[in-house]
Amino acid sequence: MTRWSMLAVLLAAPVSGAAQAPPSGPSEPFVVEYYYKARWGYADEFIRLFKKNHYPVLKRQMELGRIQEITAAAPRFHATEEGRWDYRVTVVWKTAAAPHEAFAEAELRRLFPDQETFKHEEQRRFEILAGHWDVPVVTVDLTRP
Repeated sequence: MTRWSMLAVLLAAPVSGAAQAPPSGPSEPFVVEYYYKARWGYADEFIRLFKKNHYPVLKRQMELGRIQEITAAAPRFHATEEGRWDYRVTVVWKTAAAPHEAFAEAELRRLFPDQETFKHEEQRRFEILAGHWDVPVVTVDLTRP
C-alpha cells in the first residue's frame, strides 16, 4: 500500500458510534469534518505542512470533480485537553463513494515531483499529531417536526 493510499484510508475511515448519520444517496454530497490535534507547540508547523502537501491534493480532487468544497477552521479560544483540537477541515465530497476512490499515483507525482521531500514532510505532519478523527455529518432540519 502506498503512503497516499494509507492516508486516503485514514481520511476515509468510518466513525463508529451510537448515533451515526444516515448514508447519503448515490448522488448526494457527503460532508466530512476532519479534526487535527497537534502536540503542544506544533500547530503552526502542522498547518504549514498541511497547506504545502495535503491541501494541493485536495484542490486537485476538487478540479477533478470529486470534491465540491473545502473549508478550514481553528478555535478562537483554548479548550480542555480532552476536547482540544487545533484545526477542522471540512470537505464536501461529491458523493459518499468519492473519498474511497483511488487518487492516481501519477497525479501525486505530478503535484510533488520531489517524492522524497513529500514523503518526509507527510511523515513529519503525522508525527506531530497528538490526535486525528473524522466525523461524517449531515444537516439537521430544525424546521421539521
